[in-house]
Amino acid sequence: MIFAGTMVVALAIDAVVGWPAYAYRRIGHPVTWIGALIALLEARWNRGGAIRRQGMGALCVMVVIAATALPALAIQTLLPSGLEGILLGAVLAWPLIAARSLHDHVAAVARPLGEGDLSGARVAVAMIVGRDPARLDAAGVARAALESLSENASDGIVAPLFWGAVAGLPGIAAYKAINTLDSMIGHRTVRYEDFGKGAARLDDLANLIPARLTGLAIALASGRAASLRVMWRDAHKHRSPNAGWPEAAMSGALGVRMSGPRIYDDRVAAEPWLNATARDPRADDLVHGLALYRRAIALCGGMLMIMALVQRGP
Repeated sequence: MIFAGTMVVALAIDAVVGWPAYAYRRIGHPVTWIGALIALLEARWNRGGAIRRQGMGALCVMVVIAATALPALAIQTLLPSGLEGILLGAVLAWPLIAARSLHDHVAAVARPLGEGDLSGARVAVAMIVGRDPARLDAAGVARAALESLSENASDGIVAPLFWGAVAGLPGIAAYKAINTLDSMIGHRTVRYEDFGKGAARLDDLANLIPARLTGLAIALASGRAASLRVMWRDAHKHRSPNAGWPEAAMSGALGVRMSGPRIYDDRVAAEPWLNATARDPRADDLVHGLALYRRAIALCGGMLMIMALVQRGP
């Protein structure tokens, strides 16, 4: 099986179709299925002292990954070889890539923001970030959307494609399980600090290479040396060991500052700035950021195509 070729076709399907709303209404989405299993296990196992919570959290991680990766492995062994297997594998991998969804969610912020409709932009940005949108001005909304675009370019597209190219359907399924675990229980809160510790650390490890590849893709797609320079200089300043790479690359490419202090509930997170001396982003920067995102993902697709041709051989 040529896994890179499978991922190219899956990316193309997602770019054209996305995940249809009618499909979501009828059957949900694979990530919601994974989330339902995580929620069930967390409700039953996240109790007791710190050591017990850590142990049960680790068990939760193993159960969820096994429940997603093992069926994917079984299905992959049944796929035919050649073009037919690549196409069938791509259809199965397609729901686990979120290129179209991410683009559409960020575009939904850019439209009202560009029209001066701050309240509409706040409603749209609340769909993709966790901070309080009511406290964001126009620059804050634009910055939050650009940060989500940059980080999720890695988590939602490049990382699934990377692990799918490495290990096929089990690779992309296991990654989506890890990423969903982190998004649900990998938080530094009283409830999840112990139970979600293993999930958070595993997600950091799984995104180590993809995040840096995403930053490099953004920088190359921008054609600006400043993108590489800011990424290399500022990526490590981010609270996340991985998110800073694509975010810093985007901030350097657009010539804006990103990250910085933000408010979650009633708590102020005093995060350092990326590209601190640059200006705040505007509505048109979201439009430019989306165009850069499309070029970066297309570049990743091109690299996968080259990998597929190399795997196929003469």
